[in-house]
This record gives sequence, C-alpha cells and structure tokens, in this order.
Amino acid sequence: MKKIFNAAVLCAVGAEKAVSNELRKLSDKNSNLKVEESLYGRVRFKTDTAGLYQALIGLRAADRVLLEIAQFKAADFDALFEGTAAAPWESLVPEGMGLKVAKVRSNRSQLKAETSIQAIVHKAAAQRLCGKYKINRLPEPVLIQRSNRNLNGAIAKPVKTAEVRVYVEKDIVSLLVDLSGDPLFKRGYRSEGGTAPLRETTAASMLLLSGWKRKFPLYDPFCGSGTILIEAAMYAWDIAPGLGRHFALEDMLIADSKIENDVREQFRARIDFSRLARIAGSDEDTRSVSIASSNAARLHDIAQGRDPQRGIRVSDGNPLGIDFKILPMLEAKCDFSDAGFIMTNPPYGKRLGDQGAAEQTYKDMSGLAQRFPGWKLAVITDHSGFESFYGKKAESCREISNGAIPSYFFQYEL
Repeated sequence: MKKIFNAAVLCAVGAEKAVSNELRKLSDKNSNLKVEESLYGRVRFKTDTAGLYQALIGLRAADRVLLEIAQFKAADFDALFEGTAAAPWESLVPEGMGLKVAKVRSNRSQLKAETSIQAIVHKAAAQRLCGKYKINRLPEPVLIQRSNRNLNGAIAKPVKTAEVRVYVEKDIVSLLVDLSGDPLFKRGYRSEGGTAPLRETTAASMLLLSGWKRKFPLYDPFCGSGTILIEAAMYAWDIAPGLGRHFALEDMLIADSKIENDVREQFRARIDFSRLARIAGSDEDTRSVSIASSNAARLHDIAQGRDPQRGIRVSDGNPLGIDFKILPMLEAKCDFSDAGFIMTNPPYGKRLGDQGAAEQTYKDMSGLAQRFPGWKLAVITDHSGFESFYGKKAESCREISNGAIPSYFFQYEL
C-alpha cells in the first residue's frame, strides 16, 4: 500500500486556478493524486511519493510544494504546543538537520500573535526531535561569511534546515514542511535576468490563464530577458520546469531516489522538439535580446540533460527556434499568416523609468491592434488604470502578484 500524503502548493494570488488545473492534469497520469481545495494563494492536494516529485518537477505556476505534517485545532498556546509536539517530525526530518519556522499566517483565529506562534511551534517541534534523537538541541543553521568558519579557520559545512510554514485558519492549525528548497520559479535557465525581470512562475500563469495553445502564434513586443517566450517554449515542447534543479525533498526521510529518477525520466521522455511552435518577440534594448537568447540556449541545455552555461552566450544560434529581434514596440509587426496572442509585460513606472513614461507606452500600445489584426492581447502591469491609457476596456482583468508586486492581468480580444 502506497503512503498517501497531505500536501499543498503555494502560488501567486490569482494563479490558484492555473495550479489546480495543472494538478488535475498530473492526476491523469497518477490516480493517487487528488486536488482537495483551492484557497487564497494555496491549493491543497493528496498524493503519494511519486506525486510529490511530479508536482515539484512538473508544475509551472507553483511557487512551492509543501508537505502537511499535522493539522489540529488550537484555540490557545497550550493546545498549539501539544499539537505541534504530537506531530511525527522524526518521520520527515533526519538527525543532523536543523529546523526553522519560516512563515506564519493567522486568519480569523484566537491565536493572532504570529511571532509567538512561530516561537512555540519551533520549541515544540525541536523538543520532539531532540527527544527522538536523544540530543540536547537541534543544529543551528550556519551563517555566511565569518560565522561559517570554525575555530581553526576552516569553512564549516552548512547545516541543512527544514523550513516550516504555519497556517492558522478559524483555529485550525496546519503545519507544513517545504519540499522545494529554492522557490520553484528558479528553473535554472536564467543566470542573467535583465532589468526588472518577470518571474518565471508569473509568466507561466499568464500563459495558462490566457488560453494560449501551441497551435497559436505568440509574440512579445517587450520581451526583455525572454521569460514569457521561454516559458511558452517549455509549454509547447512539454519541457518540465523542474528538470534542471534539485529540491529540499531529496534530503528528507521520505525521499526515494528511484522514484525521483523514474519521474524525471518520464518527464524527459515527453519532450518533443518536432512540434510546430511559432514564438517570437522583440525589445529595443540590445543587451536584453542577447540575454534572452542566452537564457533560451540554457533551457535547451537543460532539456538535453546538460549543465547550463552561465553568462551571455553569443554564438549558440537559436536552438529553441524562438525568433528574437532588436526592435522597438512601435515597429513590432505580425510575421505570421494567422492570428495569435500578444502576451507581454510592458515597463512598469514603479520599476523602470517614471510613471508618465510608462503611461505613454500604454497609449502607444493601442497601435498593436492595427499591426496584429485579429490577435488577442494579454498584458500584466502594476498600473490599475492601464485600460484608460490603452483606450479600451479589457474583456477580463484579474489581480495576480509578480513576486512582491501586486499586478493586474488584462486580456483583450483585439
């Protein structure tokens, strides 16, 4: 009998639908994976060990994958301590690993003091682990620079740490351990991000929510470091976003290297570069286009099972077939015979330049309708008044975060 885990995916607020749909597609290949509920920036699901690896490697719009180690009711701090101490931490956290309560969220609950919740959860979990492993205290994470040297001056080995997140909703406490390690937007292909880059997971959410499919052309007139176009290529050729990286799960007691390798090989076998995909973009900044081409080349390395080379690469050609051009938005034009999607992240006034310049750019974007007749337009920006400057009300608008920046995703039928 396979062990079934309670798990959760963290994602940008506004991307929950995209993540839920991705999980349901994974469940088509794994009958032990089942979506439970969609919450604010979080989707809960049940799955087996293979499903945990499938989620980590295969989800495009997810920020993190967490394992729920316990859920219980706690209306006071005594109940919080007892419930945390009763959780089977030793089934997940190995001896020699540290533990950190990274995040606490409390909503509509009697327990409101998040710093106190953090301290009590850490104390109770540490007490349980110390008792099981017969030690006085858990290892402390090694800080960088001076503190990572021992008395002899040698560099100390970093202590691996289990990161815990605590959610308290209507007095129900959920204790979750992060299985991701680095956030999942770190795919491995972007060593050069350019100025104010769009997060990979945000770009993937735009693609999934917009309804874009491989059969439609895609163009980005502000391509920057190429994130939207590269994520589209990954989707078109079925390149799993986590193939080129490692996860915190690998250091946990529930890790299974055979299952992990099997899942990785299953994802790698699905990559198909023979599929037709018409993906193009432009930017007026020469360096940005060079970075975009280099990022695309690194993704090709990952898809081929090679370690990606860092830095800007000038002689790799165009291995993914994405057509990058040095061109201002006002000169961008359609090179495809049929209509498709314009999907873009124009300059934000808060991130690049000034607000007035950004608003003029939004006005200038109205000319895209003439140069791309019949195309759909999808835009993400932090400016809630984008529609008034563009000159047309969007068919749909949803709030979606790009990292710490609250943003708006506008969709038009041009």
